Amino acid sequence: MVDLSFKYRELIKVIQKEIPEKPDVSLILGSGLGDFANSVEVKKTISTKDLPGYPPSTIEGHEGKIHFAEYEGKKLLIFQGRIHFYEGYDISECMLPVFISYKLDCKRIFITNAAGGVNTNFQPGDLMLITSFNSIMIKKEITELIGIASEKGKENLNDFTSKGFNSIIKNAALKEGIDLKEGVYWYNKGPAYETPAEIQMVSGFGGDAVGMSSAHEAIFAAFLGMQISSVSLVTNLAAGLSPKKLSHKEVTETANLAKSKFERLVKRMISLL
Repeated sequence: MVDLSFKYRELIKVIQKEIPEKPDVSLILGSGLGDFANSVEVKKTISTKDLPGYPPSTIEGHEGKIHFAEYEGKKLLIFQGRIHFYEGYDISECMLPVFISYKLDCKRIFITNAAGGVNTNFQPGDLMLITSFNSIMIKKEITELIGIASEKGKENLNDFTSKGFNSIIKNAALKEGIDLKEGVYWYNKGPAYETPAEIQMVSGFGGDAVGMSSAHEAIFAAFLGMQISSVSLVTNLAAGLSPKKLSHKEVTETANLAKSKFERLVKRMISLL
């Protein structure tokens, strides 16, 4: 079990000195979705390279910035860029955005990602509200981080993902006229995209979208008692479902095309909190 409060005590001290106001909601922005930070009023920005012990992101589309922002009177904590397990980092490092949000007493966390569509009813550009996660691929690492779960921690996971928060997301989509899909996100450690055979397995076990982030962050946030909701942007059809070769370029290109829809959903969600 890793003592995150001890490991990141200096980092947390730095952020607590810089924070302008307690955030109402924390947002972790996935691949290609980082531009959302440019559409709200940013009060203060911290570069993660200036934080002691914060690992640098090595992936295109993940800038490595933490923004304190505001929209319609709501205080936002925005992570522009995340830390992936497949980059070679320890699970405790991958949890930093969640842990920082928790230490700043943020009660809600909204996690986004770019994902491959497994459900054949999905198309690139669709948004999918994650109703459940399959995190079996990283259960061992999560257990090593959390240790023996407390009774409170286990109770917190009874509302995972948060029904109340999910209801707000659905309402936001309805008001914006967005066709919001729903489904199960299957986590894969990476670093490579899944093979067609692996996608057949994911589909057979009920996965609707697949990706290499979010699941462990969401579980840890819920374990800590935060309300968590998560949305995937389906940027491509998963391996074997399309004749096109998978690439990160396709991920970012589709994200750019869908960012207006994503921005409308998130802004409406914030206004409804």
